[in-house]
Amino acid sequence: ILSMKEAGLETEVDETGTSFEENSLLKAKAIAEKAAEKEEYKDAIVLADDSGFEVDYLNGEPGIYSARYMGTDTPYSIKNQSIIDRMQGVPELKRSARFVAAIACVFPDGKCEVIRDTFEGRVAYEAKGIYGFGYNPIMYVPEKGCNSGELLPEEKNKISHRGKALMKIRELMK
Repeated sequence: ILSMKEAGLETEVDETGTSFEENSLLKAKAIAEKAAEKEEYKDAIVLADDSGFEVDYLNGEPGIYSARYMGTDTPYSIKNQSIIDRMQGVPELKRSARFVAAIACVFPDGKCEVIRDTFEGRVAYEAKGIYGFGYNPIMYVPEKGCNSGELLPEEKNKISHRGKALMKIRELMK
C-alpha cells in the first residue's frame, strides 16, 4: 500500500462533484490514470475517498464542503462553534448528524466501485475532546455517551465512517 506521494503520483483533482461519491470517484480515476502511465503501477488498484460532516437541521451542511466550509484557512474551532451557535435552541432529537465517507476503488481493468458508509450521532451542545480532527469535538455519539473527539483513536476507528467503508472495500478487493 502506497500513498500518492510515495508512488510519485502527486496530482491535484478539482472536487467538482455534487456528492461524496462523485468526488471520490473523480479523485480515484485521476490517480488511476496517472498510475497507468507508470509501468510499475499499471496493475494497481487505486483507492480515493471523500468525506465530511452532515447536519440534518442545516440541510446537510457542511456536507461536501466540509473542508472548505467558512474558508479553507478558518480553524475548525471557529467552524465548530459556528455550527453549535446555529443549532442553539434545537431540541435533542433534531440535532442528528453524521460523518460520511465515500471510498472509490478503480481496478486495473477500469471497473469502478464506490462504497459509502456513515458514523451517526448528533451535534453536541459544546465541543469536547482532543482526539481526531475537524468536526470530531462537536459530534456526540449517544451509544458511547461522549463526543467523538473524546474517543480513543483505536475505539473510534472500529465504528467510524471511514473504518466501516474501508472494511467493505477490503471485502470487494478479495
